Amino acid sequence: MGFLEARFGAVYSDKPGHPPLPTRLMAGLAILKHMHDLSDEGLSERWIENPYFQLFCGEEFFQHKPPFDRSSLTRWRQRMGEEKLVALIQESLNVATRTGAAKPADFSKVIVDTTVQPKAVAFPIDAKLMHRARERLVRLAKKHGVVLRQSYERVGKYALIAHQRYAHTKQFKRANRALRTLGAYLGRVTRDIVRKIKGDAELKRVFAEPLSLAWKVREQRQNQRGRKVYSLHAPEVECIGKGKAHRPYEFGVKVSVATTLHRSRGGQFIAHVKALPGNPYDGHTLGVVVPDMQAQIGANLERIVGDRGYLSAMRSIVATATTPRPSTGSRSISPARNGASPQRSNASYAAAPRSNRASAISNPSTAWAATTSPTPPATPPTRFWPPPATTSADCWPGWRSFCAPGSPPSSRPPNRSSTTALSHNPRSSRTTGAASQRLAQGKCVSRRSRPEG
Repeated sequence: MGFLEARFGAVYSDKPGHPPLPTRLMAGLAILKHMHDLSDEGLSERWIENPYFQLFCGEEFFQHKPPFDRSSLTRWRQRMGEEKLVALIQESLNVATRTGAAKPADFSKVIVDTTVQPKAVAFPIDAKLMHRARERLVRLAKKHGVVLRQSYERVGKYALIAHQRYAHTKQFKRANRALRTLGAYLGRVTRDIVRKIKGDAELKRVFAEPLSLAWKVREQRQNQRGRKVYSLHAPEVECIGKGKAHRPYEFGVKVSVATTLHRSRGGQFIAHVKALPGNPYDGHTLGVVVPDMQAQIGANLERIVGDRGYLSAMRSIVATATTPRPSTGSRSISPARNGASPQRSNASYAAAPRSNRASAISNPSTAWAATTSPTPPATPPTRFWPPPATTSADCWPGWRSFCAPGSPPSSRPPNRSSTTALSHNPRSSRTTGAASQRLAQGKCVSRRSRPEG
């Protein structure tokens, strides 16, 4: 805990006030919160009834009252910030290597992906946002003694209820009329506040952010491009669509997570976590994530595995590599085990677009690992489409055969969805007679397909 106390103690001061809580207690609570996916209230309740939680946080005797409040966790996170909380990951990886749960070589090969860290916000609706923005402005005006001409508390509530009822019964013209009424109430309150605080620098500073959010909420439209306000208490929340069937849109912030490629003795460890505000493209995040990850774990990365979202960034890494290896067949930074070029399956090749089938370097269907060799392989991988030639009458009618060049071209292509290359799986072939003899002589490459008819 000496490392954590040195990092976290830098933000504390000796000014008069409540003494700070122990570092081990707050660090242990932060770890338990994310391990068990608990809220601040749930963590406080679980900490009281679980003696293992108390022992993990440094307590020597069982406590019947928590020494912290749920708001203490919020203030501690705000005081620490993202840079200080990274020390928790560094200390956990350091303990794992000291105890033998992981080896330093395990962190040289990682998997990088992005996800969404959701924020606890209500589903954004224009009517609710306008109503809440007006309520916040009226409340703030009463707090600072700004007398408004009208607060619209009663009629604003009725307009919100009317909009919800009309929208529920699919009377959208009436619902839009109620929505315009809510926008008019919000505009009147904001203009009244601007007139009342004119010339007062202190009140302008107090009302600057609420007025800005209110104007954005009132002027934004459903199909507009760019940033929008989805929550007034958390304006940094973004709408992110990851293509999930059960959750088309998520409201939060994009996060990059890197884990070890192979499972270590103590499990699979998280090597790096970083928030990416602004919803950047996945391929544009490697330039920030990779140097930060190397500085955090203290080692150079040998291999990075990612999905197709990182394909363009990894190709740029390949193009800018300065130390090419003589072996050009492997797709990883480490040299290939057998020195052979990776083969592509028939299913992944058939699923690829036609524009990519003629390229010498094929794209994998699930992952793509970076390589330091900027040159393509000397011999292209084996491809099963298009065939060299077409049907021959000497082959068995139950099979569709593509014989050697010189046969007349066929007018109908094979059925690629159910074909199987017999020459690559001789045990499963059922050819007999003339067809098997032609296969043995190398004159015909056959595929099985549905019989025509």
